Amino acid sequence: MRLLWISAVLAFGLDQVSKYLVIHVMGVSPFKSIDVAPPFLRFIYGENRGINFGLGYGIPVWGLIAVAVLICVAVLYWMRRHPQPRLAQLSAGMLIGGALANVLDRLVYGYVLDFLNMSCCGIDNPFVFNVADIFIFAGAFGLVFFAQEGKTREKGA
Repeated sequence: MRLLWISAVLAFGLDQVSKYLVIHVMGVSPFKSIDVAPPFLRFIYGENRGINFGLGYGIPVWGLIAVAVLICVAVLYWMRRHPQPRLAQLSAGMLIGGALANVLDRLVYGYVLDFLNMSCCGIDNPFVFNVADIFIFAGAFGLVFFAQEGKTREKGA
């Protein structure tokens, strides 16, 4: 479980540091975007008040926070009850760290702060996301492919 906690703290920290640097140091705002590697990567200010890609817009912020925390608790409970290989522990930590980083955004701002925009091949992608979203996706993907069914841990074991 130590790997889970380390990866959760790293995912959480990397997301929060990246947001601070891009928004407060580099000055990305609703009025200023930055072309990092055009047209592939741009920093564009975004406020996500829903779940993902605008889905869930209108759900109260406390409802979104409750769902994220509930998912984190469920993943932690499952990981404790069913010991998993290291890649699954790493994946669970990434998912939990990313989800809690977005929870912090909702608590501080009332929305999730997004800034990454990627486009390619003549397609202008209107959506933005953040580093936490990358960790959530990678963590969920990792759990699907690396988690194993296991026996429930015996009491005292």
